[in-house]
Amino acid sequence: MRCRAARWLYKRLGRRGTFLLILGTGKTCFGVSFLVDPPDGHGLELLTDLCSLRHWSWLWIACGLITLGSAFVRIGRDGFGFLAALIPPTVWAIAYTVAVLTGDYSRGGFVALWYLTSHVGVILWAATVPEYSVPRAPWPARRGKAP
Repeated sequence: MRCRAARWLYKRLGRRGTFLLILGTGKTCFGVSFLVDPPDGHGLELLTDLCSLRHWSWLWIACGLITLGSAFVRIGRDGFGFLAALIPPTVWAIAYTVAVLTGDYSRGGFVALWYLTSHVGVILWAATVPEYSVPRAPWPARRGKAP
């Protein structure tokens, strides 16, 4: 029964939807963690000068829920989910970069690069992946020659 349900869900979501579902769930959980037990905010002074991390957690939660919800929309209409997924890690990367430039958090450059590669980069790549793709035929077969 579980296997059948998982196949049905994957068929309904597709590759892009599955990615958005996983990403949205993770972002929402990350945001909830800031509500439950906010960290001290090392390197996030740019953000915490405006408001507490408990308030910033709602950025992660809202964008996570939008991303999660976008998993269930029709193919080709999920772009808003990818856009929503980009916002929180981009904001965090900017905050950590500013912390390095101002001398507040020397480790922030590495954290910013982590957000930019492991989050922003992966999301930008996944947004370009087509839902269905067929691999190209090998080179000799494309020219009508036998292998």
